[in-house]
Order: sequence, then C-alpha cells, then structure tokens
Amino acid sequence: MPVQTGFVARTDELNGPTAERLQHSDFITTSAPVRVLRTVQALLHAGDITQSAADAGERWYQNYVFGYCNYTEWPENFQRVSLTRHDQVSWQLLRAQAMTRVTLVREALGLCAHQRLRMMLVDELSFRAMGSALFPALSASSAQRKVAAQCALLLEQLEAFEEVQRKATKEKNSN
Repeated sequence: MPVQTGFVARTDELNGPTAERLQHSDFITTSAPVRVLRTVQALLHAGDITQSAADAGERWYQNYVFGYCNYTEWPENFQRVSLTRHDQVSWQLLRAQAMTRVTLVREALGLCAHQRLRMMLVDELSFRAMGSALFPALSASSAQRKVAAQCALLLEQLEAFEEVQRKATKEKNSN
C-alpha cells in the first residue's frame, strides 16, 4: 500500500462556492477569489457612488480583515513592491498599521458609521437585512431605502476622509 507523503492543493474551481450556494447569491467572478455581489457594487452600478468611493470601501475592508483576522487577499496579477519577507514582529507591525487606519476612520466618522461599514462590507448584509436591524419600526422598503442612502453617503465620506489623510501625509513628508 503506497504511503501518501503530502497533499495536492485544490484548484480554484474546487475552492469556489458550492452549487447550492451559487443558487442563493449573486457572485462576482471577474476577481479572485470569487465574492458575493455586495451592496457596494449595487450602489456603484446604480450610480449612487463613484468608483473612488467603492475603492475606499475596499481599502477599508482589506485593512479590517488584515487587522482583525490576520490575513490578506492578493489578486492573481499582484506584483510585489518589495522582496522583503516579514518575520512575526514586522507582520504584527503591519497589522497594527491596518488597525490604526480602521480606528482613525471610526474616530473620524463615528461608531454608527463603523457599524454600518462592518454590516455592509464585512458581514456582507443586504440593504434589506441592514434596514430591518437598524430600523425595525419602519417598513422593509422604507428601511432599505434609508440604509442605501446612508451607505452611499458613508462611502463618499470615507473617500473624502482618505483624501484628507493622504494630503496630510504628503504635506508632512514634504516638510
């Protein structure tokens, strides 16, 4: 009987959502890994937010996942900026920087904004689910419209906050 000394990594097709899961959600298949069609893409497709606001939301999500969950996702065509290989200490310093960015956003935009970002980007809740959680006394359609408007405004504020941070960093580095 042959002894198996290793394992074969599963291919991308096998690591995707199951057939049953594919029936229950819309997925974006143009990026790796395959993701659920989120509220941010719905706002972007409707023209309620700009691409830069959607990108700001994606950056916040990446910082949140890296800071809290200790991993990061790289697209297939990612090119490393440096050849530095991180040890445990430098990896934790990078996580701390990501957590600092998340904390700065929470302090600038408020705890309610942070909760909406988490619900929208991390928990991947629909507008309807967010509406029923945030506005249980309102009808589902009114709560959904209200949450969609709040999320669009929040993503635009997040983009503006990041722009202010970039300008402040650039000015600080030039002095």
